[in-house]
Amino acid sequence: MLEFLPADVREGLMRAQRRAPARRRKLALHLGDAVFPILRIWDSGFAIDASRLNRLRGFVEIHEGARPLLSCLIVASDLAEGELICTFKRATPIQDRAALDYELPEDQPTVLLPRQ
Repeated sequence: MLEFLPADVREGLMRAQRRAPARRRKLALHLGDAVFPILRIWDSGFAIDASRLNRLRGFVEIHEGARPLLSCLIVASDLAEGELICTFKRATPIQDRAALDYELPEDQPTVLLPRQ
């Protein structure tokens, strides 16, 4: 059905579709000081706009706003329809606290109440 629309209208619709997922969740790829908005994300990869970057490999971080979410190892990237499709080998969640070097007991209290 899109083939019956004028070319400039079709391109505008395609640009809007690529930007729409980025508006819902402000996910961004942080590569050093450069920041690239993520268009789509799935279990084994993500897509960014190919106009600013044409190849990508190595370690990157994915942030939601200013909060870091994932540390990813990108092993492959391909260009498809104006998007850079990146596939990662691993995506490790970034913790906001230090890792524990011991196992917590299951019956550990979550809050200690003061004595009165």
